[in-house]
Amino acid sequence: MRLDLDTYKEILDTLTRNKTRSLLTGFGVFWGIFMLVFLMGGGNGMKENLQKNFEGFATNSGFVFPSNTTKPYKGFRKGRTWQLEYNDVERLKSNVYELDVVTPVLMHFNGSIIHGDKKASCTINGVLSDYNSIEAPSIRYGRFLNEMDMRQRRKVCVIGKKVYNDLYPSGGNPCGDLVRVDSIYYKIVGVDFGTSNMSIGGRKDQKVIIPLTLMQQAYNEGNRIDLLCFTGKNGERMTKLAPRIRQIIGKAHNVDPTDEKAIMFINTEEMFGMVDSLFGGVNFLIWLVGIGTLLAGAIGVSNIMLVTVRERTTEIGIRRAIGATPKDILSQIMTESLLLTAVAGMSGILFAVMLLQMLQMGSMENGMVTVHYQIGFWTAIGATIMISILGMLAGLPPALRAMSVKPVDAMRDE
Repeated sequence: MRLDLDTYKEILDTLTRNKTRSLLTGFGVFWGIFMLVFLMGGGNGMKENLQKNFEGFATNSGFVFPSNTTKPYKGFRKGRTWQLEYNDVERLKSNVYELDVVTPVLMHFNGSIIHGDKKASCTINGVLSDYNSIEAPSIRYGRFLNEMDMRQRRKVCVIGKKVYNDLYPSGGNPCGDLVRVDSIYYKIVGVDFGTSNMSIGGRKDQKVIIPLTLMQQAYNEGNRIDLLCFTGKNGERMTKLAPRIRQIIGKAHNVDPTDEKAIMFINTEEMFGMVDSLFGGVNFLIWLVGIGTLLAGAIGVSNIMLVTVRERTTEIGIRRAIGATPKDILSQIMTESLLLTAVAGMSGILFAVMLLQMLQMGSMENGMVTVHYQIGFWTAIGATIMISILGMLAGLPPALRAMSVKPVDAMRDE
């Protein structure tokens, strides 16, 4: 066959047409991997943002607080009010050995705290030193309350982040300063920068925490408590312990243990389980959508490569005629397919990571990242490997077709 100018022009025109098709098909792969990575990163950020509502809380903790009864019991009518008492702490410790920490809480809402000419509203919580096992503080300055504060009824307090910002707009370490809470002066010994939105005894950033023993005396609370908190030992599930806890509390206060509205029980294990289940379903949907889009892109790559092989029959025939082996043809087509999917896929990952980084920067507070809208390193590596495999699989059918092209048939086609 004579290799004239018209033959070379035809090959060039075929390659130009294939380039346009390749760009369009590569966009399908680009969009698929972009959707997968962006949705995964966004899902991680949403999960982290939701989990911040439970920040600091032990995953195996529980809370009990009283409410009006809804069932008659032992001659008492329904609608009766009742109160938890300090003795309930020892009742649970003595009868439920699976519990690790049992601690009471006193609460006083709509309080006020004053320092100099600055004033802030707050919720006052009286706790024991072991309360940090229930809700771990994020101490920025100073320390949390300790056992000596309880024994000596020291007039000390730990303030929340919002209270600190209201009283100290210019920043600085407030530990050692005196503040007036309602009508009593306290020394600040710590600042808790935790930002949990879970309302157990009020918003965490608006709390002023003082020794429970002092609060019992200062507010004339006697033996009464507002909230009973506890954590289970390793391996113990709070869901299984809940009926026994209700039974002990109900028996002590003549409340029907089955009256769930009277003995209000909050189980963080169930809350964390709900969050995990929710985002398990979300992640499944993300993978389903992303992989489906990727497969559609890979099918497009395979189709465009088949068209390429058909239109490049003359070129392939010429290469075979001048000595190219079937293995060379296979390697050429497979490489083109792999490069097409790899370049498009890596571009999609890069673009998705850039957008996620912009979202992450938008969530910054005081120069600190609050929510991480990103994917893990190994997730990105896994996505890259998946792209490569899809590229190889997409290029296999057209490569096998190209291998079967014979020089004589190519000449006849010309």
